[in-house]
Amino acid sequence: MSERKVINKYYPPNFDPAAIPRRKMPKDAQYKVRLMTPFSMRCETCGEYVYKGKKFNARKEVVEGEMYHAIRIFRFYIRCPRCSAEITFKTDPKNTDYVAEHGAVRNFEPWREERITGEEEKKAKEEEEENNPMKALENRTEDSKREMEILDALDEIRTRNARNERVDADDILDKLTEEDKTVVWSQLSREEEEDEELARSIFHTTDGESVKRLMEDDEPDPIELISSSAAAVSLPAFSAPVQTMKRKDNAFSSLGVLVKKKKPDDQVVASRNAGTSDCPAKAKPVSALAALGSYDSDSDGSE
Repeated sequence: MSERKVINKYYPPNFDPAAIPRRKMPKDAQYKVRLMTPFSMRCETCGEYVYKGKKFNARKEVVEGEMYHAIRIFRFYIRCPRCSAEITFKTDPKNTDYVAEHGAVRNFEPWREERITGEEEKKAKEEEEENNPMKALENRTEDSKREMEILDALDEIRTRNARNERVDADDILDKLTEEDKTVVWSQLSREEEEDEELARSIFHTTDGESVKRLMEDDEPDPIELISSSAAAVSLPAFSAPVQTMKRKDNAFSSLGVLVKKKKPDDQVVASRNAGTSDCPAKAKPVSALAALGSYDSDSDGSE
């Protein structure tokens, strides 16, 4: 088991590496690789969108007859995830990018279009300068002038930032001139006058008199708050309530209502009718409540 971990192998003295047969591969041989799409694209067959970074099992080959400064260009084959149509794209070493070749269209990318447009303008400018020396001189003069303006602007920004770092808020307030203060005070007074005029035009009493503005320290007088029309109204005269005395008989009558009156004895009634003073031998006793009841009835009848 120890011989599996050795670093150096034994080569006999008569070993010839050229004698080892090599496997011959065709130039257009393809290899299976695992990759992610370098850009978002749209399938031309079914219209499916394939976003950037989607993983595929692809086939890779070398493009024959195309090179960029001794750099080989590779082509990749993938299939649409919806319709399985073949899509091919290849590398672009010149722009460090990829180019959609067949089966799909690359989606619009604004930043890419701007870069391509800028490179085309730069290339046209270089060609023009090569053919026209005066144009090249003018372009260099404009470039130098633009650089000087940029440097001046940067110096101004640095100076302003350094000055602002050294100045405090109190120093800025102290730098205000008397004229600026006068302008501020005049503006404040004018605004206050406008507010007063607006208040006078809006607030009025029912009699048409303007309401006086009360100071915060003074308290309003309650008598002054009453209008003349309210003060002229006369209040009715009030007198003490008159109490009437109730008759004493009413108390007895009220008490007699609750007590059942007892009729007098037949013999007593007969003696009264005859005018005699004889009283019955056996007279039933009359209770006090019955007497009160009879007295009440007699008094009422006499009246």
